[in-house]
Amino acid sequence: MKKLCILLAILMIVSISLTGCSKDEGHTKVTIVLDWTPNTNHTGLYTAWENHFFLDEGLLIEVIQPTDGSAEQLVAAGTADFGISYQENVTFARAAGVPIVSIAAIIQHNTSGFISLADENITRPADFAGKKYGGWGTDIETAIVKHLMEADGVNPESVEIITMGDTEFFAASDSDEVDFGWAYEAWTLQDAQLKGRDVNYFSMIGFSDELDFYTPVIITNEDNIENNSEIVEKFMRAVKKGYEFAIEYPTRAAGAFLNKVPELDKDLVFRSQEFLADKYQADAEMWGIQEIERWDAYTDWLFDNGLIDVRINTADAFTNDFIK
Repeated sequence: MKKLCILLAILMIVSISLTGCSKDEGHTKVTIVLDWTPNTNHTGLYTAWENHFFLDEGLLIEVIQPTDGSAEQLVAAGTADFGISYQENVTFARAAGVPIVSIAAIIQHNTSGFISLADENITRPADFAGKKYGGWGTDIETAIVKHLMEADGVNPESVEIITMGDTEFFAASDSDEVDFGWAYEAWTLQDAQLKGRDVNYFSMIGFSDELDFYTPVIITNEDNIENNSEIVEKFMRAVKKGYEFAIEYPTRAAGAFLNKVPELDKDLVFRSQEFLADKYQADAEMWGIQEIERWDAYTDWLFDNGLIDVRINTADAFTNDFIK
């Protein structure tokens, strides 16, 4: 089975000695590496930074975008103290023996799904039949698309999978290269609607309970949990306060976020923030909580679909200790 490319890279660098946190004028410097470019999934983090919640904990925060390796790689090696990841990437890493741990769910439920131009008439997985899916080229995308099709009663082999790489979905769909793609409701869909695009969108969890995985999550490594737990506690207190602020005051949080990344589309940030305000915590008892039942269900699904060779011990893959 072809593995995601991050696993080999992680294994090559995981032997690098951990750098640990450094001190600067009485504050402890910590780094967190994003999963992607800044977006409203990260608002609580930037709000905590802008409102000095980290400084209140004695921390100097550095937020970096991944350029030389993924968040999982950098956190596993100790090059970054924390990172933004996804449940599947944590699972892949741990299945390969890489000791990264999810310490908070940023959004309580999976808010991703599939987007298409309205004239494609794709409103559910059964409509994928005979269509072209454009994605990043990972095994998990193919497995999810075909799983949803099969669950919706159509032949999963009737879809064509096309690798777009970093090509923007609408650029590819406008030129008829692809018919539908994976999208995040809080960002891609809100952006499309702002721009007056006539699109269809549906969430994948509306058709499969197993796909309600945690995306995104905050990660660290086992060494930090064991040897720098006080720093992890301080970091998560500040981050939790930032997300609770974003939940209660989405407009103010969007403004704080834009103060840090003013190059982003202001209208999109405010619209996306309003959408996410009640999604961060949703029906959980508090922001950030993760449930072992959801970890187990998705891990079993990954194993049953041949995406991992062993079932990981999910109790070791995440912890709520720094949330509670």
